[in-house]
Amino acid sequence: MNLIKTSMSENPTPTPAPVEPKKSNKSTIIIALLSIVIIIQFVKIYFDTREEQVLRVEKATTEEELASTMQRLNEISTELNQKIVEIQKLGGDITELQKAKQEIETELKRTRRANGQVIKELKDRVEGYETLLKVKDEEIEKLKSVNKELLSENVTLKTEKNELGDSISRLSQTKQELATKVVIASQLKAENVRIVGLNDRGKERESPFKSRQVGKLKIDFNLVENNVAPIEGKKIMIRIIDENGQVLFDVSRGSGTFIYNSKEEFYTASQEILFDNTKQKLTYLYEKGSDYAPGAYVLEIYCDDYKMGNGKFEVK
Repeated sequence: MNLIKTSMSENPTPTPAPVEPKKSNKSTIIIALLSIVIIIQFVKIYFDTREEQVLRVEKATTEEELASTMQRLNEISTELNQKIVEIQKLGGDITELQKAKQEIETELKRTRRANGQVIKELKDRVEGYETLLKVKDEEIEKLKSVNKELLSENVTLKTEKNELGDSISRLSQTKQELATKVVIASQLKAENVRIVGLNDRGKERESPFKSRQVGKLKIDFNLVENNVAPIEGKKIMIRIIDENGQVLFDVSRGSGTFIYNSKEEFYTASQEILFDNTKQKLTYLYEKGSDYAPGAYVLEIYCDDYKMGNGKFEVK
């Protein structure tokens, strides 16, 4: 028995060695996470680059369209020069053409940023000028016909040269007088002028109205039919004048200046239109941004350098 105990004490049962954690699994996870991060970064860089490319293409397209429109204005300016010379030689009135040429030169000198609104305004003007050129082509043909007839009569009636000279002089004077009358007759007129106040919910109120009831002013009117006026681009301006003779003016809300009776005047708001002689209806929504002082207000409507119409309203 002693021998058995001694033997058991000398050869005890061995204790299992502790198992070390597997480091390979942890490394694999870290590598996988880093790979995912890198992939995400590559995807982000790809989409950012794609978006920048799209924006560059859109910007280039808009700039190209603006450049094309400005180029067309340059071409129209050249055509106007040719028409001015030709009509002047034929004895026609070039006032309207000179005015259009001055407008185009002003447009070409302006610094513009390419955007949809600018391009739309320029295209509207281009359409008006192109229509004007077509009208002047017809006028040139008529003037050529008149001059051809006059030349034929001059050849036939050589013995009446002096009398014919006097007649041409009187004809030229009459033509100038008629041209002046045509300019006046071609002026646009506004009718059915209506001014209402709109509250914050869009409800209309007739004048007189309280200042707190007017969030915006709504101004409507029609352009009177005028068969003498040419089909062309027009800028229609309105002036709102208070009792003290001050024009409501805020550049941030579309106000600006124009020349009237050789003097620079302020206007409250404006619209660029293509006059097409269809009794067009124009609407202006003007938000002053502050309360109206009580009193009587006058509305004046202008086109170019003449007054088209007027109206009035009262704020209590």
